[in-house]
Amino acid sequence: MKKCLLILSVTLFSGFSALNSQKILTLKECYEGASAASAIAGDRNAHFAIWQLKDRNLIKGWLPSLDAGGSFVYNSEVIDIGSSLGSLPVPGIADAIKPLPHEQYRFTVDVNQVIYDGGATRGARAVEKSGLLLNQKQSEADLYKLRSQINTYFFNLMLLDRQKELLNNYLELISKRISSMESALHNGVILKSDIDVMASEKIRLEQQLKENEIRRNTFMKILSDLTNIPADPSYELILPVFAGDLPSDLTRPELDIFDLRKEQLEASLQIINSKRRPKAFGFATLGYGNPPGNNFFRDEFDTYYVIGAGLKWNIFDWNRSRNERQIVSLQQEMIESSKRDLINNLNYLLDAKNAEISSLNLLIQSDMELITLRKSITATAESKYENGTITASELLNEINSEKQALINHELHKINLAMAKVEYLNISGKEIE
Repeated sequence: MKKCLLILSVTLFSGFSALNSQKILTLKECYEGASAASAIAGDRNAHFAIWQLKDRNLIKGWLPSLDAGGSFVYNSEVIDIGSSLGSLPVPGIADAIKPLPHEQYRFTVDVNQVIYDGGATRGARAVEKSGLLLNQKQSEADLYKLRSQINTYFFNLMLLDRQKELLNNYLELISKRISSMESALHNGVILKSDIDVMASEKIRLEQQLKENEIRRNTFMKILSDLTNIPADPSYELILPVFAGDLPSDLTRPELDIFDLRKEQLEASLQIINSKRRPKAFGFATLGYGNPPGNNFFRDEFDTYYVIGAGLKWNIFDWNRSRNERQIVSLQQEMIESSKRDLINNLNYLLDAKNAEISSLNLLIQSDMELITLRKSITATAESKYENGTITASELLNEINSEKQALINHELHKINLAMAKVEYLNISGKEIE
């Protein structure tokens, strides 16, 4: 009893070790790997960083601006009050008033503060936010295009794996057939040419297996470059799981791009409308000059300041704003028209893919009937060969026909899975 338990434990441990050593690769993992490895993924972070910087600059438009300046002015003519008062009957008054200086020196620090900008900043921030979402969605759409390449190599690898499995099975079958034929040849029952027919088929199968290995390594290397997943030949590729009926609604990122473009245009209307609204601002100037400020009667350097507020309102712009709003409206109509065209084209593609899926389902059903018939035909041919009523070449033809029927069945199953994946990609749905 203890010996049986020990054997069972070793067997179970070996089984678990084999399962743990088996690496599984799914199509969804390839999508995720490509999304992380693609340079497009890095663009999304860059777009977000650019938006943050632009938004900070727009917010800072509400902070006061500081400008330093200086000027020197020489006036050829100035007011001379002394000479104007010289005719008055007051002795010495003309000499007491000095003429205004011809030179003016000013060094200033100007402060300007926006009080109300008519909503221009709010509109600009909305436009930039829409631009960020638009760029991120465009990156997502570009990654969607990459999925078609991944599908091609992933499903070709699956087909090669199924083909390899079938070729190995038939190579084993041919090898056993050759062994039994060698025994028959030794007994003088068959001719050596019969063995040569099977031996040539064995060589052909070995060539196909070698070609299969080369193609698989090539496709695995390309898939690894696209997804940044190591090109490990031990990976077992797993077909996606399709639960329930395929969806008919569309959620493609390109459709969201059209909506985001319309939102961006809608946000730009805020900027257009702000041009017709009044703008209020405050200002202050701290200066040092000669004469100080507007005190032209002081011929000396001194400090001064100016404080004030202002209002600006463009009451008539010759219909520029109205024309700009009409342009935005026309652009929105063009976007909506392009969106409808894309929806129609995607629906056409879904209809075509649905027809392909239906056709493949019918082929798979008939494949099972054909495989059953081919196995029966092969068994009958083997019996006839044993009885000497057909040649080895005729037997080999039936074996190859059965093999091709099995390969076609695997091809149809993989093509069906690929068609369903492409259907989901066209509709914008994720796979499991």
